[in-house]
Amino acid sequence: MPAASQELIRNINNNLILESILNYGPISRADLSKKLNLTKATISAIVQDLIDHSLVVEIGSKDTHVGRKPILLCFNQKCAYAISIDLNAEYIAVYLSDLKGEKIYSSRYKNNLDSATLLEKLKAIIKHIITLVPDSKYGVVGITIGIHGITFNNEVIFTPYYNLTELDIASDLNKTFNIPVYIENEANLSVIGEKTFFNDYSNIVNISIHTGVGLGLIIDNKLYTGYSGFAGEFGHSIVVPNGKPCPCGNNGCLEQYVSETSLLRHYSQLKGSEIKDIDVLISDYLYGDIEANQVIKSFINYMSIAVNNILTTFNPHIIIINSAITTYLPNIIEKIKNSMNSRMSKYINIVPTTLQNNSILLGGVYIVSKNFLKIDNFVLSSKYD
Repeated sequence: MPAASQELIRNINNNLILESILNYGPISRADLSKKLNLTKATISAIVQDLIDHSLVVEIGSKDTHVGRKPILLCFNQKCAYAISIDLNAEYIAVYLSDLKGEKIYSSRYKNNLDSATLLEKLKAIIKHIITLVPDSKYGVVGITIGIHGITFNNEVIFTPYYNLTELDIASDLNKTFNIPVYIENEANLSVIGEKTFFNDYSNIVNISIHTGVGLGLIIDNKLYTGYSGFAGEFGHSIVVPNGKPCPCGNNGCLEQYVSETSLLRHYSQLKGSEIKDIDVLISDYLYGDIEANQVIKSFINYMSIAVNNILTTFNPHIIIINSAITTYLPNIIEKIKNSMNSRMSKYINIVPTTLQNNSILLGGVYIVSKNFLKIDNFVLSSKYD
């Protein structure tokens, strides 16, 4: 066999073994051999290489009733670190973790910056985070930035509520820090975070409702982004013909009826004074405010339309709603279900997010870890299907 082919097979086996240790460890060499149908000699050689590169550690012995106790192998999650950033129109959330998402540091900053000052602010934040990184073999191996808009080929294509399209964020930050930078849509990161750390279904729809409305799609265990990155821009699907104008250029987009921005605008109009905090709307609803109830009823109505369209289009295992409304008013999920009259709705599983805004940041950790480790599957949550 040619040397190049041997090297390719070795690299494939290397990745398979590392992936198995990460997802199923602690695990013995013997169990790896059975699981992957590889010879013990191959397993031993590759495991030693992984240990030499500080990617795997031996953590002790497995209890057995007879014979020699096998040594257990575990992924060294602290061999390197990831920086994940949620770049919202209103705030910048940052997260430093090891390669399995264990938090080292997190913080949030107000985002009142324009395109001329944003990059310098991001550089200052990242420089500070790097000073907090524990000693390790590889240090920071990637930075993921979640964008509330359309991204494609590691670039920002369209952002309706802040202007980032003129910035080459990835290239600029990469030149400054010499660290790989990954630009991704926030809803995509959110669904990745949900699958990796909490809901391991093979078909997931995650509706992310913040300043705008995004939709993350996992189809047959793979993120689906479409031909040019536009898949999942569900907030710009039209629910009211000739309805409210949207920054995307259309009228009547879902985003103009269920996003936090639109809900607060609606509530402010009813109250006759500006209300900027979604917590105020939620609190007033709980206290029985008539106008707050009117706004939430409208939210339920349009969300039932959205969920029905998702159900009939994708038929996912689960629909996760990442919204302050459904997080703090969980009974709203049941109200959305009850507003759906389709006979198919009985097959749907709708749940509020458990990870909340952390799903974006943890999705960013996944992107860094997957690219650094060069593995295909990285799932830390329980198996559901």
